Amino acid sequence: MKNIKYILIPFFSLFLLTGCQEDDGVVGDIIAPNNIAMSFEIVGVDANNPNGDGTGLVNFTASADNAITYRYDFGDGSDVKVAPSGSITHQFSLTGLNTYTVTLMASGIGGITTTSSINIDVFSSFEDEEAKNFLTGGAGNSKTWYWAADKPGNIGLGPNDVQSGGEHTWSQWFTSNAWHSDKLCMYDQEFVFTQSADGKTVTFEQLTDIAYTPGDFAASIGVDGDTCHGTDVAPTLDGVKNVTFSPSNSNATEDGEYRGTTINFSDGGFMGWYVGISSIEIIEITDSTLFVRMLDASNPALAWYCLYQTDNPND
Repeated sequence: MKNIKYILIPFFSLFLLTGCQEDDGVVGDIIAPNNIAMSFEIVGVDANNPNGDGTGLVNFTASADNAITYRYDFGDGSDVKVAPSGSITHQFSLTGLNTYTVTLMASGIGGITTTSSINIDVFSSFEDEEAKNFLTGGAGNSKTWYWAADKPGNIGLGPNDVQSGGEHTWSQWFTSNAWHSDKLCMYDQEFVFTQSADGKTVTFEQLTDIAYTPGDFAASIGVDGDTCHGTDVAPTLDGVKNVTFSPSNSNATEDGEYRGTTINFSDGGFMGWYVGISSIEIIEITDSTLFVRMLDASNPALAWYCLYQTDNPND
């Protein structure tokens, strides 16, 4: 394995604490993490592949004195990830050789953080041009998608794996009817995918401020379930999101049942079904239909199935 050199540049974030003299609370010692260190190993590095084997996978390890937990910003538009032990694996999916600035935030007692950054060059060979063009209509185009509200099975729920008593791709526990009665509030949602003229980037925007929140996830965030909410509950609903594609690694993909492509949304984006997940795995895609699967952040044993189409069912 090739040794990779890196440079850490530490920064400290201090927080001003104020209080009243009559307060009885006692604030303990505020200690900044120090001696912060981060290392990484790009999967598949060898003499012929100095920036990895094309999977885009990188293993990170961090340590610091007086650190309670760690967070990583990978510099690729994905969500910041928490790594309590300091160890995490991330997949960079932008095709080609790209440089990313990875920032490590070590949090200590009292919330004080020490931050370090490194630049890393990673090669990814993953492409799914067909899926990208199906979603967007091709380079320089946009395409609008809708819930397949007029089709049975536009929402389904099943176990995440066979060990939970079900099949990988089967919504064993629940399959919606067309125009399912408790989901009518979400069927006005519209989703737009746009591909740049040069074909290098894809963006996503939801045009309606509607987030359907199923019961289990709603309970985990303390709101009413099996109904629609707006940006007060789902603040990441609004705005243009960057879209990347990465190879899927679910049990179903490994068994050859899925396409093998995952759609990733930046900044907490999602396609109307709000379960705290910003990645959806493609089961099947055509020029006019998109069938996907995602896990539930409140319970990863739950797998949701969503069916979209380019025909507006409300017309």
